[in-house]
Formats: sequence, structure tokens, C-alpha cells
Amino acid sequence: MKKSVCNLIKNKNRTIPILSFPSVKLLGISVSELISSVDNQAKGMKAIYDRCNIGASLNMMDLSVEAEAFGAKIKVNDNEIPTVISGIIDDIECASQVCVPEIGAGRTRVFIDGVKKAKEIITDIPVFCGVIGPYSLASRLFDMTELMYACFDSPDDVKTLLDKASEFIINYINAFKSAGADGVIMAEPAAGMLSPSLADEFSAPYVKRIFDSVNSNDFILCYHNCGNYAADMLEGISVVGADIYHFSNAVNLKKALEFLPNDKIIMGNVDPLLLRSGTAEDVSSEVERIFNEYSSYPNFMLSTGCDVPADSEWENIDAYFKKVNELYA
Repeated sequence: MKKSVCNLIKNKNRTIPILSFPSVKLLGISVSELISSVDNQAKGMKAIYDRCNIGASLNMMDLSVEAEAFGAKIKVNDNEIPTVISGIIDDIECASQVCVPEIGAGRTRVFIDGVKKAKEIITDIPVFCGVIGPYSLASRLFDMTELMYACFDSPDDVKTLLDKASEFIINYINAFKSAGADGVIMAEPAAGMLSPSLADEFSAPYVKRIFDSVNSNDFILCYHNCGNYAADMLEGISVVGADIYHFSNAVNLKKALEFLPNDKIIMGNVDPLLLRSGTAEDVSSEVERIFNEYSSYPNFMLSTGCDVPADSEWENIDAYFKKVNELYA
């Protein structure tokens, strides 16, 4: 286990939820202002660091950035995380025509420089970058449903698109590393909708290729899958080479904890929607329930199951951290 990963597991009270976008309430800005400004991203990460007992600082988990760099159309609202509304190809046979963009295209430079600036002001804990996974990116460049059909009908074309997505993600992570990032969280939610056999062919090998390409002794690799069927594909994702596996509240963590090696950190899985629509009491109760269920496993760490919504209540977020601190006191 890498030294930096050992440090995380030794300090479980310094929890690492997927927490970035609620910084807009701390800064008094909109989501669109956050995702388009280097200064705002660094300030947002610092504001969360100052308020919360976190074990690592995360940049924005915006899964539209990579697709936008390829040319996909996205929808941006003031108070919601951006979404892809149109891909770049209408036929999977056009995958060979897709050009891999240069790093700096779209908003990629904003996110890279945001991490670089955050590293200048957050110096005592790791700073993570966030990227999308290869299959999830391919589904945004084409079409989610059509890509699944194409896995059966045109597998070679799908793999061509995955090759190009993987090439870009490798370059993107390496740019984050050059900017000072201490680790990466790769979100591969679309793969969680595949059958285990399809995920083993069209997701896991490409995730492994990416992780192998960017891995180093001082760089933490975290794999996030919030798909409903993630627990059924543990055998495939166990070989991707992650240091941390992060799962949503839809996943049976007991199954993951008993299957994956105990030298890997398993994180999850408080329902992030509770932080938006629940009460502080709801959040405290759920944190304690999950702690009681999984804390006997030495490699388990509490986290949110997915990205905390931008409009979440800070009273609820504070309750999450307060309960974690109490449980690990």
C-alpha cells in the first residue's frame, strides 16, 4: 500500500466525501461561475478545507468537461452541474473519424489550473483531480443507449472510440499530475449499467490501461462506480489497479469489502441526496448506520456514495462531519 494511502486509512475521522459543488454557497456564487473560473475553483476547495475535517481536497467532479473538449454540446445552469445534451457522432462507425483534442481544449485548462492554484494554498492534505472514465466518456460522445447496443453489433468501432477516450484521459490526468495533483478520482458510472461480461470487455481493460499509464508511488488512484450493478462486476474491476474503490449507496459494500483485497480502501456510501433534501438528524442517523454496518472492516472509510449536490444544505453537511468525528473519536 502506498504511503499516502496508508496515511488516509490511519486518519478515518478525516473523511473524504465527494464534496465540491456546495462550495458555491460558501462563496456566494453560481455553479456556472464556479466551473468557469480558476480562482473560484481554488477558493471553493479552500473554503471546504477551512470548514470541514477532510482527508483530501477534491476539485469539481464535472463529468461534462472531457466530452465538451471533444466538441460535445453541454447545458449549463446557474445552480446545477453541467450535463451533456448532444454528442459528437451519430453513428458508431464514425468513431474512427473522432479526433483526440489537445489538453487545454474547452474548460480543461481551467480545471487543471484550478488544481494547481489549490495546491498552493492547501498544503497538508492530498489534492485530488476528478476525471470521467473511458466508457462513460464514450457514452457522452455517442449516445448512452446506442453505445450499449453497439457493444453487441459493432464492438470494434466501440473499442476505437474507447481507445481515443482513454488516450485523452491519460493526457488529462498527466496534465493534472504536472500541476501538482496528488491523486485522481475516476468516475465510471455508465459502466455500472452494463452486464459484468460487457463491463469486463468495454470498461475495465481501458480503466486499467489509464491507471497503469499514470500510476506512480506518490499518486493515488481512486475508482468510483455508482451504477446499480457495480457490485456484480467486482471481479472485473478488481484488476484495474486502483488504490481506492468508491461506491454509491446503491452498492452492497459488504460484498465489495469481502471480495476486494484488504490492502485497498473501500469508501462509501452515505446517500448524497440526504444532504440536500433530508434533515441534519437524517444525515447523522444514516452516517451512524453505515458506520455500524461496515466499521469492523479495517479498510473501510466513510464517504458519500456520490457527488454531493450543489444545492445541499450546509447544516446537513456539517452534521455529516460532526457525526463522523464523534464515531471515530
